[in-house]
Amino acid sequence: MKILHVVRQFSPSVGGMEDSVLSLARIQRDLLGHDARVLTLDRVFGQTDRLPATDTVQGVPVRRIAWRGSSRYPLAPSVLRHLGDATIVHVHAIDFFFDFLAATRWLHRRTLVASTHGGFFHTRALGAIKAVWFQTLTRLSIRGYERIVACSDSDAQMFAPIAGRRLLTIENGINQQKFHAASAEAPTRTLISFGRFARHKQIDLLFPLLARLRASGDDWRLIVAGRPADQSQADLAAAARAAGVTDAVRFVIAPSDEELKALFGQSSYYACLSEHEGFGIAAVEALSAGLLPVLSDIVPFRRLADQTRMGIVRTATDLDAIARDILALHDRGETALHALRSRAIMESSRYDWNDVARRYMDLYEAIHPSSGRPATHVPLDTVREGSPS
Repeated sequence: MKILHVVRQFSPSVGGMEDSVLSLARIQRDLLGHDARVLTLDRVFGQTDRLPATDTVQGVPVRRIAWRGSSRYPLAPSVLRHLGDATIVHVHAIDFFFDFLAATRWLHRRTLVASTHGGFFHTRALGAIKAVWFQTLTRLSIRGYERIVACSDSDAQMFAPIAGRRLLTIENGINQQKFHAASAEAPTRTLISFGRFARHKQIDLLFPLLARLRASGDDWRLIVAGRPADQSQADLAAAARAAGVTDAVRFVIAPSDEELKALFGQSSYYACLSEHEGFGIAAVEALSAGLLPVLSDIVPFRRLADQTRMGIVRTATDLDAIARDILALHDRGETALHALRSRAIMESSRYDWNDVARRYMDLYEAIHPSSGRPATHVPLDTVREGSPS
């Protein structure tokens, strides 16, 4: 089967969605024997350099296309010229690609599947406009898709009223080997945050949290690893200064997986006080490393904590309570913390991308059986006009 994953950002961009698409495509190619490829935009948001038009990332062929407009809704109509002979076009997230491919389905005639990845409600910004858009254009676009795959229970709750029978839930997985058991074997007083520097992640709350921890001992440290998005390193450094913890914070910009693994080896806790997550893949990766999660009280994190019985989950702004919980946990001693580390690694095994990828293949087969006729290639770059059929 020929599968084209369409996603607005991909490697070298860093994020949960990028990792999810790479893991899914890689397993579909390497383990399941299908021709999975990625189509994405040719610039990482916030950067000016154009990336190569063609590339291969961990064995997955990648095609990058030009775009214009805002990173909130990047316009790339040339996507139609690059669908090739894909059997399934799998769109990731709710954005221009989602709407445009649905609107032009009468022309390209591909079988469309979409994964939600949190929709577009990652922040409260433009909330009223987003709500209207969701109830109108998104609702209309869904009609062009055979299935809408919610990546989490919270996404399923969000999309159920407008997706109806098209909706099913397949939670994301992780690469079990990527960071397996990478955390410090002996407990440390170091927390780590990793991922994009995005405002909805509320990384700036970690600095006053660190200040509270250091009131009980000045050996508490925080590592902030990731890549700037709508927040810069300077923004976060200013927040660290305001909290009086500059000397206890280390910033690591755009670390490789190996560098990140080494940083995990210095840490015992993973901290994320995000106000929104679609699934929270970084928290699961942290568990696989043996890091003990310190999380905000949002739906995907509550679900993760309920399923794994691991971690501290509190209202993000209740920093005093979070600090007390961390200190109480750390005071349980090395033997208890080592046992929790082992359990975190074990609990992460339920989120295995191999199983997730097979569920997606079952879905593809259900909506487009292999025995059926292959998609007819339409030379869209030569089409001038047409009418819906």
